[in-house]
Amino acid sequence: MVEVELDQTENWDGGGNDWQNLAKSAIAAAVQVSPFSGLNGMARTTSLSVNLSDNDEVHALNRQWRGKDRPTNILSFPMLEPEELQELLALCDGEPSDTESGETLLGDLILAHKICAAEAEEKGVPLPQHVSHLLVHGTLHLLGYDHIDDAQGDEMEALEVKALASLGLPNPYD
Repeated sequence: MVEVELDQTENWDGGGNDWQNLAKSAIAAAVQVSPFSGLNGMARTTSLSVNLSDNDEVHALNRQWRGKDRPTNILSFPMLEPEELQELLALCDGEPSDTESGETLLGDLILAHKICAAEAEEKGVPLPQHVSHLLVHGTLHLLGYDHIDDAQGDEMEALEVKALASLGLPNPYD
């Protein structure tokens, strides 16, 4: 099972959105379309944290960890190395392992409210819809996906579209 720990700053409180359930749904959808879909049904706990924060915190983290002196919509901080992801994938495929019990921490996702809200407005979509897309995107990063080159980007984008469709959300790239 995938557990989501969510923290949020005050600026995410308005609008009556249930960010906890939205995050759980978006993350589960991302996991489901990946080779790690077995995580959704495993007794083993896999967890990640989501921090709905502000532009200042995301800006500071982006500068510190990525060397980019600006805020961004979402940052993903994976906790697993590629070989650990392969071990996790083996667990999803039902291969025996001596690490079947316990908990796996996938990583952390942190979102900047003002940037997310501005992007949603610019795209003409509700903020929860845009945040769902960003959480799917960020979760795929935690699972080892990237968009460094066109082929990787196309693969990741296709998974995002599939995950969002499973949530009843439209293709954000149309």
